[in-house]
Amino acid sequence: MLERSFTDLSMFLDPAHRLLGQELERRIASADLSSMATIGARLGELGLFGLAVPPAAGGTTVGSSAAMDVDVRALCVAREILAHASPLADIVFAVQGLGVHPILLAKQASKRADLLKKVVKGEILLGFALTEPEAGSDVAAMKMTARRDGSSWTLDGEKIFISNAGIAHQFLVFAHALQGGGAPPSVNIRATSLETPRAKRAISAFLVDAKAPGLTIAEIATSSDHPLGRLVFKACKVPEGSLIGEEGDGMSLALGTLEVFRTTVGAAAVGMARRALEETIKRVKTRVQFGKRLAEMQLTQAALAEMWTDLDASRLLVFRAAYMKDKGEKAKAQVAMAKLFATEAAQRIIDRAVQLHGGLGVVQGSMVERLYREIRPLRIYEGTSEIQKLIIGTALVDDPPETTSGRRM
Repeated sequence: MLERSFTDLSMFLDPAHRLLGQELERRIASADLSSMATIGARLGELGLFGLAVPPAAGGTTVGSSAAMDVDVRALCVAREILAHASPLADIVFAVQGLGVHPILLAKQASKRADLLKKVVKGEILLGFALTEPEAGSDVAAMKMTARRDGSSWTLDGEKIFISNAGIAHQFLVFAHALQGGGAPPSVNIRATSLETPRAKRAISAFLVDAKAPGLTIAEIATSSDHPLGRLVFKACKVPEGSLIGEEGDGMSLALGTLEVFRTTVGAAAVGMARRALEETIKRVKTRVQFGKRLAEMQLTQAALAEMWTDLDASRLLVFRAAYMKDKGEKAKAQVAMAKLFATEAAQRIIDRAVQLHGGLGVVQGSMVERLYREIRPLRIYEGTSEIQKLIIGTALVDDPPETTSGRRM
């Protein structure tokens, strides 16, 4: 399946794209925000952001993808390549997709054609502001509000752990749209049941400029080099046209976006794990201990065998889920399995890579040390591993697969 995807995606075989990884590594020698903004511009120049927008809306045509659809396999290939070269570049790419997808799901492409054109070119970078201090996995428990105020909306609340904070020009912000002075509804339902009518009615989505009056952005320092921040809204006024879709569409837009990009998180994990395995193979072939190369030792070979098997299984699960999404098939459990297994396997692979590198594996700035810091968040964002297990288990109980069907199992 992967081979077929690469055949369809001939753009990645062009000389300019074969050199993408090397170029990105040169461009991200420093992890400051100006460097990250440069990465966004370069991704736009190379046409990669076009993969997050359907061809009919000015995006990149890939293989046999429908004019109105985003090709999930293309996104997965792109994220694997980018994460292999630079996890930092990968996160900028991924969040651009997260930010633009609710606009597409709300069928507002024609209304926001100018914005999409700039998004594809990398002239505008987006953020996806969903998580709150008390509303992580339990998204429906968010407390942020939006009130109508004549021809505008007033937003109040806080978002936290928002990627691309500091470099994004606009954010997709989710809040309870209230009438008058009412308080947000008390909603606290299981993450696996977020598609209830009540949750759908409660939350709306808004496109908010990063420089909007009343919005304060503060950087959050983490163990990885991602641009992460806290967004505080205090009487933040935005135009009436900032509403994405209709009032109450927010939850379905958020869930629809996450289900598409959750698959690609697994692809990013595959890219990082593949880089770790490659670095480890080079290391054990040259490192000599007790009179022979580490690569000649059986324990080393056994470790490499486990790493490669985990990597291959991860890639197959990811591209099965992406294939099913592209075909319009029901794939919620398969997406969760791909995200769960690929991220957990990548953690194992990279941890083993650090071990086989020995002391060099914990030297700050070495490739496997960087990967060790970068892989950890993937097991948390866009649904923790525990949430993925709940999704899989619920699907298994509610709609047991046919054990004789290779496709579903």
